[in-house]
Amino acid sequence: MNATVAAEDLAILILLSLVPALVYLAWVRKSERYGGEPWGALLGGFAYGALFATVVAGVLELVIVELGTSVSQRYPAPEFVFLNGNSTLGAFFLVLVIAPFVEEALKGSGVAALRSRITKVADGPVFGASVGLGFGFFETFLYGAGAYAVGGLAAGIALIALRSVSSVVLHGSSTGMFGYGYGRSKFRVPGAGTGSYYLLAVGMHASFNALASLSAILVVLGVTGFAGTTASLVAFLAAAAFAFAAIEHVRTVINAADYPSIGPYVPRAPAAYRPPSKR
Repeated sequence: MNATVAAEDLAILILLSLVPALVYLAWVRKSERYGGEPWGALLGGFAYGALFATVVAGVLELVIVELGTSVSQRYPAPEFVFLNGNSTLGAFFLVLVIAPFVEEALKGSGVAALRSRITKVADGPVFGASVGLGFGFFETFLYGAGAYAVGGLAAGIALIALRSVSSVVLHGSSTGMFGYGYGRSKFRVPGAGTGSYYLLAVGMHASFNALASLSAILVVLGVTGFAGTTASLVAFLAAAAFAFAAIEHVRTVINAADYPSIGPYVPRAPAAYRPPSKR
C-alpha cells in the first residue's frame, strides 16, 4: 500500500468518526431552547475533549498500568494480581475501574475550563456533552486506525460504525451529566453537585464498559459458540440502548433546566429569559 492510499483511507476513517459525533452534538444543542450555545464555543469544548482529554487520559492510563504491573511483579501476592496489566484480571480492572475514573476526570476538566461560558444550569450539560463527544470521536478514530492497521479499511470502518452507535454516545452522556452537576454547583442549586455527578459519570462509564466487555468475559468463563455469540450480540445491543437512553436523559435534563418557569433545576433564571408576569 502506498502512502497516498493510506492517507486517503485515514481521511475516510477520520470523517466517519467525526460526522456522527457532530450530529449528536447538534442534537444535544437543540435541547437548549433559550439562549442556545454558539457553535464556536461548543467546538472549543469538542476540541478539548478530542485533543487534550483523550491524549492525556491515554498517557495516564498507560502510566498507571505500568506502575501497577511493576508492583504486582515486585510483590507477587494473589491480592495484587488485578494490578498486573498483562493479566486478564488486570485488563478488566483497567476497563472497569481505571479508565472510567481517569477519563471522566479528564473530560470533566474540560467542563471546568469552560466555566465562564456556563451562564445557567442548562449550559453545563451542553458543554459537558460537547467535551465528551469530542473525546468519543478521537478515541473512536484511534480504535478504527488500529483495526485498519490489522485488517484493512473494512475492519476500520466496521469498528468505527459500532463505536459510533455506542461508545461515542456514552462519552457524551456521562460527561453531559457531569456538566449538569457542575452547573448545579456553580449556581448553588441545593442537593447533589459536582462530586456526586462525577461519581455518576464514572458509574455510567463503568456500567457501559461492563456490557461492552461481556464477550471477553464470556470467553474467560468458557462460554463460546452460538451461546457466546448470541450473548455478546445481546450485550452490545444493551450497551447501545443504555448509551442512547442516557443521552436522551441528558437532553431531558437540559430541556427542563433551561425552562425558566420550572424548578428545582434552576434556582433563578437569567433576567433575559424571565417570562412576563401573569396578570
